[in-house]
Amino acid sequence: MHIDARNLPNNSIINGDVCIVGAGAAGLSIALDWMTGPYKIILLESGGFEFDNDVQDLINGTTSGQKYYPLRASRLAMFGGTTGHWAGMCSPMDNIDFEKRDWVPHSGWPITRQDLDYYYEKAHKTIQLGPYNYDLDYWQKQDPDLKSFQLDNDVVWTKLWQINSLRFGPTYADTIKKAKNIHLYTYATLTNILANEEVSEIREVTLKNTAGKTHTVRAKHFILAGGTIQNTRMLLASNTQAIKGLGNDNDNVGRYFMEHLEIQSAELWLYKPFLAKLYTWGNVYGELSISEKAQKEHRILNGTAGLSPLSIAKYTKPRMEIWQNADPRKSMDNVMQNWVEAAREANAELYGEDDFDSLKTEEEKLTKLLELFDKLSMTNTFEFQTRIEQAPNPDSRVTLGRDRDALGMPRVNLHWQLTELDKRSIRTIYQLIGQQMGLAGLGRVKLKEYLQDELDNTSWPDGTNAGWHHMGATRMSDDPKKGVVDANCQIHGIHNLYVAGAGCFSTSSAPNPTLTLVALSLRLSDHVKQKLLMA
Repeated sequence: MHIDARNLPNNSIINGDVCIVGAGAAGLSIALDWMTGPYKIILLESGGFEFDNDVQDLINGTTSGQKYYPLRASRLAMFGGTTGHWAGMCSPMDNIDFEKRDWVPHSGWPITRQDLDYYYEKAHKTIQLGPYNYDLDYWQKQDPDLKSFQLDNDVVWTKLWQINSLRFGPTYADTIKKAKNIHLYTYATLTNILANEEVSEIREVTLKNTAGKTHTVRAKHFILAGGTIQNTRMLLASNTQAIKGLGNDNDNVGRYFMEHLEIQSAELWLYKPFLAKLYTWGNVYGELSISEKAQKEHRILNGTAGLSPLSIAKYTKPRMEIWQNADPRKSMDNVMQNWVEAAREANAELYGEDDFDSLKTEEEKLTKLLELFDKLSMTNTFEFQTRIEQAPNPDSRVTLGRDRDALGMPRVNLHWQLTELDKRSIRTIYQLIGQQMGLAGLGRVKLKEYLQDELDNTSWPDGTNAGWHHMGATRMSDDPKKGVVDANCQIHGIHNLYVAGAGCFSTSSAPNPTLTLVALSLRLSDHVKQKLLMA
C-alpha cells in the first residue's frame, strides 16, 4: 500500500507494529522480509519515486578535513535510495575483517563472518545475484578464460566480486505497493524521535514534508535505515530528552566515519600480454588482495588492487575532481562523459579510430567503452586502483552544524580524516604485489609518485577518491563505551530502536558495502521478529 504523506490531513497519527525509516537498500531489504507476516509495517521514505530537487536539498551539509564530494550529491533521497546510481559490485567481507587486530586501533566486531553467512546467501536473493559462491576455481570452471595471475596465495590472491547494478526503486516499487501489510509513506521525512521518560523506549516519531504537513508514527519497534549520515543526524538532533542526542551518552554517535579509499596507486608492466578478462569488468570480477597472513605480518589494512588498461586510465580524471556538482545527476553525467572521452582518446591513440562521434546515446557510448575494455584485456600495461578499508578513527566524524534545512532540521558537517596507517598500507600492498610479480617472472610494478617517499605517510594527492560508501558513525560494539549499537544493531539502552545499514560497521573491509549491509539488515530483521514473537 502506498500513501503520499503530502495528501494526508495535517497532524495525522499513523500506527503500526514496526516502523522502518528509509526505503533504500537496507530499509527495502527489511520490508521485503516482512511481507508475508501478520504485522503492520510502516515504511517511511523522505522522497518520492522520482528525483525531487527540494527533497534532495534536505540532505545537504558541509565538509571539512580531507576533500570530499558535496554531501547533497553523495546520496539519492528517493525510493530505492542510492542504489539509483550504484555500480552493483558485491563481495562479502573476509574473516580478518571481524577480528580484533592489535595493529588496527578500534578494530573488532562482536560478531564473526560466520554469523553473516546465512544472511549473505539471503542477501544474494534480494540483490538478485548469482550463487553465493566466491571461490575462484568454481568460476573458472564456468569460464576457462577467467585466468588469474599465478602468484603465491600466501601473499597475494584474487578476491572476487559479483556484479548486478540492481535499482531497488524500480525493481521493488510495485511489490511494495501491492503488499497488504506494508504501508509505504512517501514524502515523509523523519524530524524527531521521542522516548519515554527514562529514554529506554521509543514511543513515537515525528514526520514532516515540504508541503508543510506534520505527522506522527507510533509503533512497537523503530528501525533507522536512512543511511549512515542521516541516521546519525537524526540521533544527534533528537536531543530534547537526551541532551547529547539519543544513544550518545558516551559521545560515540557520529564518530568513526569511514569511507573506502579508491585511488590510482601504481602501474603494472608485464613482460608479455596477459588475458586479463578476470580482472576486467564483467558479471564476475577479480582484484588482487593481500592474504590475512601477510596483513598480519606487515601490520596493514585490508585492501585490494583492481586493474584498468593503462591506455584508458591515463586519460581518466579522478572522480573527486569531477563529482563536484551538487546535483548528483549532473555529477554522474560528468563521470560518464570522462570515461567515454578517455576511451575515445585511447581508441584514437591505439587504433587510429575515432568513431565515438557516430554514437548517438550515452548507452551506445558506454557499450563502446566496455567493448574497448574487453578488447584491451589482452595487453601488458595496466593501472592499479586501490580499494581499501579506512582505519577506524574517532576524529573522522559527523556532527551537527548551525544551518538548518527547509524543515527546520540542523544540517550536518562531515569531517573526513585519514591516518598514517591508511597510506602506509596502500604503499605496502603494492610493494608486496610488485615483489610477487617479480618472483613469478611476470613483470614489474611502478608506484605513483605520492607513494614513493616511505617517510611520507600523511600527504594525499588532490585526486584522492572515496567510494561514496558511508560507513561507521553508529558503529557496533558490545561495550556501550565503544559503540552505538550492540551485536543485534539495537541502540545501547533503548530496547526498541535499531540502526540498519553500513553505519553499524565496526570496520569497513575492502569490498563495497551493499552486500554486507543488506545481510546485516536481514539479520536485524530476524532479531526483531523474534522479539515480537516473545512479546
